[in-house]
Amino acid sequence: MAIISKTLTRLRPTGAGPFYSISNQLPRPKRWLPSSFVSTSAAAAVSSFSSQSHDKKEGSTWSRWFLFLPGAITFGLGTWQIFRRQDKIKMLEYKQKRLQMEPFKLNDMPPSSEHLETLEFRLVVCKGVFDDGRSIYVGPRSRSISGVTENGYYVITPLMPVIDDAESVQSPVLVNRGWVPRSWRDKSFEVPQDREKSSSMDVVPVQQNEKSWWRRFWSKKPKVVEVDQAPVITSVEVIGVVRGSEKPSIFVPANDPNSRQWFYVDAPAIAVACELPEDTLLIEDVNENVNPSNPYPVPKDINSFIRSSVMPQDHLNYTLTWYSLSAAVTFMAFKRLKPKKSRR
Repeated sequence: MAIISKTLTRLRPTGAGPFYSISNQLPRPKRWLPSSFVSTSAAAAVSSFSSQSHDKKEGSTWSRWFLFLPGAITFGLGTWQIFRRQDKIKMLEYKQKRLQMEPFKLNDMPPSSEHLETLEFRLVVCKGVFDDGRSIYVGPRSRSISGVTENGYYVITPLMPVIDDAESVQSPVLVNRGWVPRSWRDKSFEVPQDREKSSSMDVVPVQQNEKSWWRRFWSKKPKVVEVDQAPVITSVEVIGVVRGSEKPSIFVPANDPNSRQWFYVDAPAIAVACELPEDTLLIEDVNENVNPSNPYPVPKDINSFIRSSVMPQDHLNYTLTWYSLSAAVTFMAFKRLKPKKSRR
């Protein structure tokens, strides 16, 4: 044992600790990498880092611009409302000037839609006879009275000329006579059926009279021939405003003349349905002298022509709303970017 300990003491170098092992004396392989590989990897790391930082800068720049996009859009909408308000003011002033002109008589000129541009929103006076059998009902249209809403229709009836009357219109005119309740439309659909029944009942006596003509010949009693009296034609005078066709929204269904469904006023199509020329003029009755015993149809109020669903004051309110929203969104965008600038 003493010999072994002396041998180990000789093999251990001076300064080595007690935990020094013989394995540390074995030769170790040298670890080395080519200099070109080190330089290439370092350059790639630097380039990737710079590209990532550049992409981050570009992304941050675009995100800043997107923060101001809502403010720019709302500002543009507010500016558009200003132009809409100016156009609405000009349109209402134009209508008011036209309605204040003296009304003229349609018997002086042939009523045709070719003159619509020069006659629209002008007061006219026309005389003729209503052909109720050709009436067209447009609707449904609601009407509010004392807070109670009632559904009804606009009734459009051709005004026919009166023979040998110089004051009458020269050719037919479509007249929007005003609002009527739903019962009017229901009755108008029942009238043609009643006429067919009455016409079929009238055919039987005529055939019987033809078969028994020889009895009348030998009869001693004189027969009094009754002459049917012509119906009394009562002409009416209509004071109205020249109008054109309505422009329906995308939510309004299309008219169906075959089923007598009219959802909006289409003057040429209504004229064709009434067996009139396509260029027949359309006017809206504004006569305020309504018979209390027969209050329907209710003519249109003349002041309704200088009113709109969106008045100039409404456009001004919309402008202030959009500008306020634009200012608020822009302020929030600046506030969002301010902390980032302060940290730098």
